[in-house]
This record gives sequence, structure tokens and C-alpha cells, in this order.
Amino acid sequence: MTRTGWHILTDAEGLTLARRLPVRWDVWAEAIFPIVRPLRLAQQVRQDLWRLLARQRGFSPVIRVTTGGDGLVLRAGGQVAGPVPSATSDHIAGLLADPDRRQRWIAHSMPKATP
Repeated sequence: MTRTGWHILTDAEGLTLARRLPVRWDVWAEAIFPIVRPLRLAQQVRQDLWRLLARQRGFSPVIRVTTGGDGLVLRAGGQVAGPVPSATSDHIAGLLADPDRRQRWIAHSMPKATP
């Protein structure tokens, strides 16, 4: 666990950012992103995911970023202690599809330019 209280797990397939271990996917959605810095992208999406679902009792966010095809596959969601409203996955998918947020996440996650 990092000093911020978030677990950052890396393996051959990708990176997982989670608040609690073991990771549990009670609710989730996926989206494709261009190649950017995976941890930075995960952190950016996690912030907005938390803002979206902070009122969901017992919600603990998880972000998984893997390489797929010509880009990154990002799965956002997590664990919920209690019942999950049926539209929650749709809300997460809507968040991941929002063009303004995607543009901001990608801009903040671009590789640093070398001088």
C-alpha cells in the first residue's frame, strides 16, 4: 500500500489501483483509451468515479488498466457492501464515455515530453 492508502498492483497484463484487497468487482464498465501513462490515467478516472459514486453506501473503487490492441483497456468499478442499484454500471459507462472527461484524463496522462 502506498502512503496515500491506495494499493497499486502491477503484473504482466497491467496495473490495478484499489482501495481494498482482495479486489472485488461487484459493478464495473470498460472503455478503450490511447496509450498513455497507466497509473496516471487510473488515478484520474478513480477521482471522478469516486465523485460519481461517493453516496453509494460501502463503495470502494477499483481501476484496472491493461494493454489491448492499439490502446489501453480500462475497467472502472469496484466493491459495494450492500445492494447495487441496477443502473450503476450504466452510470460508470456514461462517465467513461464522457468526451470532456476523457479529454482531460488523456491530457493529464500523456507521457512527459523529453527535451
